[in-house]
Amino acid sequence: MGLVVAVESTAQSSLPGTTGIERQQIRAQLSPVNHTLLSSEIGAIVSKIAVREAGSFKRGDVLLSLDCSLQEAQLEIAQAELASAEVVLAANVRLDQLNSIGKLELDLANVAKAKAMAEVRMSETLLAKCELIAPFSGRIAVQHVRERQYVQPGEPLLEIFDDNQLELEFIVPSRWLGWLQDGHSFEVSIDETGLVYPAKISRIGARADAVSQTVKVAAIIDGEYKELKAGMSGTVQVITPTGAVNKKSDTERPIEVSL
Repeated sequence: MGLVVAVESTAQSSLPGTTGIERQQIRAQLSPVNHTLLSSEIGAIVSKIAVREAGSFKRGDVLLSLDCSLQEAQLEIAQAELASAEVVLAANVRLDQLNSIGKLELDLANVAKAKAMAEVRMSETLLAKCELIAPFSGRIAVQHVRERQYVQPGEPLLEIFDDNQLELEFIVPSRWLGWLQDGHSFEVSIDETGLVYPAKISRIGARADAVSQTVKVAAIIDGEYKELKAGMSGTVQVITPTGAVNKKSDTERPIEVSL
């Protein structure tokens, strides 16, 4: 990532009853709280894509299916071997009751059944990886594969995000840590909608950047607004105490931030 120079604008507030405060304007972007890249855990052919790019889904929905004919056959073999092991064990138990079998043979029959059960569980686990299940409700951001395409283990399949839970991300001067707290209210003007929305700080970065003297901040929009989408950007308008701002001869101070 490159180095970006952001501008922190300072303006003396003219609102009634706000003597001794200044209004700061900083750029911010809307990002989903929940977002992830879903990858294939096995090598197989994509048999069906149930939800395509930009499509919406609910938690627990099947987003994509892989052709797992081989895994299904392996499960059938494992189940047959388990059934065989159970028959042998049952016969050995009856023989043991008649004192017609040694302890070793009975123990080996028990071990064979346990091994067969483990093989079944392993086959069931592999078969479960043939369907990509949505971990949360949301939408498809990027579709990386197409139907009938062969995918390798670890290959990206779908990028998903929760479009119902968005947060603002922006960078502020680290000197604000003296007064900025979780729950601090402010307004944000979103470029794409042209509207102003109430918001409040939800999370402050664990550490400040020593070079740029900035800290990352996250905030949530106070209310539900269906028109807002991930990737939209705008201007955060934060009212700060006058003493929290270091005066300079001009009204704009560049803040160097690493993105």
